[in-house]
Amino acid sequence: MTTTTFTLGGDLTINRLGFGAMRLATGTFDGPTRAPATGAAVLRRAVERGVNHIDTAGFYGRGAVRANELIRTALAPYRDDLVIATKVGPLPGADGVPSGQAGPGRLRALVEADLRALGLERLDLVHLRVGGMTGPGGESIAERFAVLAELRAEGLIRHLGVSNVDAAQLAEARAIAPVSAVQNRYSDDMELLAACEDGGIAYTPYFPLGGGPGGTHPDTTDRIAEVAARLGASVAQVRIARLLARAPSVLAIPGTGSLPHLEENLAAGELLLSEKDLADLNGRPVG
Repeated sequence: MTTTTFTLGGDLTINRLGFGAMRLATGTFDGPTRAPATGAAVLRRAVERGVNHIDTAGFYGRGAVRANELIRTALAPYRDDLVIATKVGPLPGADGVPSGQAGPGRLRALVEADLRALGLERLDLVHLRVGGMTGPGGESIAERFAVLAELRAEGLIRHLGVSNVDAAQLAEARAIAPVSAVQNRYSDDMELLAACEDGGIAYTPYFPLGGGPGGTHPDTTDRIAEVAARLGASVAQVRIARLLARAPSVLAIPGTGSLPHLEENLAAGELLLSEKDLADLNGRPVG
């Protein structure tokens, strides 16, 4: 990638290759927990390697092992340049899967819980996560987003984002307060991507490597495998590099609970894709 940083909300400069905390505590929402010491080691190594953007959520975890508490244990007191993004809205069921959705009256409590768990007085970035595990549903988000806008005005939140939204929902949120980031499942939604790029809004795909329940990935695996073999890279590294090549406003937050996998993901930031590589990945001729 030629541009390695992005200025979030006009005042927070972050490296475009960040880290997603979902898999720190458990590999899946309903899976067994990982050893907390392993998660803490992954976090410390990520920051040592230059990561200064960590994406997390209060519902990331299982039982007593929670991503937010791991972040605080491993990294507090935080470096001045570290940006921690979180999201509120989903409510986990008994199985740990976030199948419910918080109404406006519960959002303040969720934000305050994130502040306590992370040991912060203000959250750098909070996304309103809309809907369940499927794609955007098109419902109005105005009432819920207005609650987060009030918390921003009170100084509890620095920047606001939205997650799992379509272009109309993004426009609805922007009419209420500035939106600094959109976090959606990886897709080729060109209307939404264009709106983000035109508005200076970060676009951060979740499940950037094609994971997640019921998820599909728009990349063609055979094409990626061919390019990866040519470059001596892994398929995951090519996917991350291709993502970062989409636009300067696109961020990547691949997550893992494994130190070797972390090193593999971060090495993707040094992988340069040529015009031919990108043409092959996109299934089009060069020129």
